[in-house]
Amino acid sequence: MKSIFVVVGSLTIAATVAQNASAQRPVVPGTGSEIVGVADDFEDPNWAYVPRDPKSSEEIDENQRSPLGRSTNGRWYEGIKRGHPDVVKRVPTPKGGLEGSEGALLLKTLNTGIPGRISNKMQQDDFVANVQYRLKRTINVSEVPSVTTRVFFPPVETWENRSGPHFGFRLALETTAMVDKEVGVGIFKRTKREMGNEVYWPGMFVEFESKSQTKKDADYAYLRIRSNQRGGDFRGPQITTTGWWTLGMSVTPDGMVHYYASPGVDDLTEDDYITSQFPYDYRCERFRTFFYNVCSADDGRRWSTEFIVDDPKVFVVKPINQKVATRQTRKR
Repeated sequence: MKSIFVVVGSLTIAATVAQNASAQRPVVPGTGSEIVGVADDFEDPNWAYVPRDPKSSEEIDENQRSPLGRSTNGRWYEGIKRGHPDVVKRVPTPKGGLEGSEGALLLKTLNTGIPGRISNKMQQDDFVANVQYRLKRTINVSEVPSVTTRVFFPPVETWENRSGPHFGFRLALETTAMVDKEVGVGIFKRTKREMGNEVYWPGMFVEFESKSQTKKDADYAYLRIRSNQRGGDFRGPQITTTGWWTLGMSVTPDGMVHYYASPGVDDLTEDDYITSQFPYDYRCERFRTFFYNVCSADDGRRWSTEFIVDDPKVFVVKPINQKVATRQTRKR
């Protein structure tokens, strides 16, 4: 692991303690039992992804462009809101990865906006784990779900020369909240507010500040946390080394999301804790899945930073469906 970013002093992490005195103790991601068959280790030499371009861009122009891209093993699919990265490719595991790992997954992208158009502003693609549909259900928050992943940060001289978010690791969660619902037909159509199912996407972003743009003496990178109770992102730990990192998030029965990160590939521990939050002031009720974001300038010239992920896993502490195959990994 190579040190490449200047250390600018100790970083005060906003809201690193629970926002509610009654909040439950954070659970280290990876605690409990792994749910077998819903994530991936990329060890199959025949692993492949079928893109089915042009990709979806529903978030920008309301165009889903079905059918969506999918991996041949059925464990990953294209994000319907923003489409998949332009390159999704199994590669040899970079040096320093998990013991015994021979394969990992490279994600990078160029055209992140509407296919065939250049927006010249930051856009993002999604690569989504097929957890909910393989389980045929969501995971109740009472089961204490968590997700971990390893991510390889390449040498800094290869990063896209752009300040802003470069990569994201996120959850798809559900809660009950006030939502907008369209009622009526034609000119009589209107929107009303009512209680309903709300999906939201907390997570961690790799944020980069390029010295060529900031005019500072060195590049700087950190984890940006989404989000606090008001829905605002805030700075997390500084990234001072490239190479492998382990990221994880857990959700406790009180609906709170807990964030962890550490350089290296060792399992996460309590020492790797970052913060606990009720993002957007929501209390999670159900876990749907997790996914990766890959960001680029969408200028038709600059490729995104090339990130490699490995061995993402989903865990539960208290499985309520005994038909779900689990493998014991760590005691609580």
